[in-house]
Amino acid sequence: MEIWINPACSKCRTAVSELDRAGADYVQRRYLEQPPTVAEITDVLERLGLEPWDIARTTEPIAKEIGLRQVPKDTEHRTQWIIALAEHPRLIQRPIITLDDGTAVVARDTETLARVVESAS
Repeated sequence: MEIWINPACSKCRTAVSELDRAGADYVQRRYLEQPPTVAEITDVLERLGLEPWDIARTTEPIAKEIGLRQVPKDTEHRTQWIIALAEHPRLIQRPIITLDDGTAVVARDTETLARVVESAS
């Protein structure tokens, strides 16, 4: 299991604390320091069953700076969204947990995090 975190994020700190409390075996990835590649983001999106705009933090100032908010959310522009996430990892929702069963979750809410913790126990 791998968790993409930003240590400054309270939801990430909560997720790490809960995984530690459960004795889960996981790897932390500080994704702002070690940004995911286009291929890694594409893989995570497949595992999540989501589109890149579903995991984009469009309220971040960089989203406005690069004009991401105006990019259509469609198949034709999907790659553009993924490249933006790879080039500006601050835009990626967090925490993202990739599970050993091949799935992944965005563990922002307590219910999703609880399911991950339960499966890791």
